[in-house]
Amino acid sequence: MLTSLLTLFVVGLLALVAVGVVLALIGAVLGIAFGLAGFLLFKVAPIVLVGYVVMRFLTPKHKRLSVEDRRWLES
Repeated sequence: MLTSLLTLFVVGLLALVAVGVVLALIGAVLGIAFGLAGFLLFKVAPIVLVGYVVMRFLTPKHKRLSVEDRRWLES
């Protein structure tokens, strides 16, 4: 009787330790994922957006074709 109670106690204790380790790993993975997402969203994305807008407004809309390009297209 005592051995079965001790066995159940040890099995329960091991199950609690295993669940704790699994939850800790899940928390670490989620923490890293949310940290990376926050970094990309709040640090990298604004710089990329500003660069895109600046390049969009500073580049000419239509480049004039050179004489050689016109000849090549017409041939």
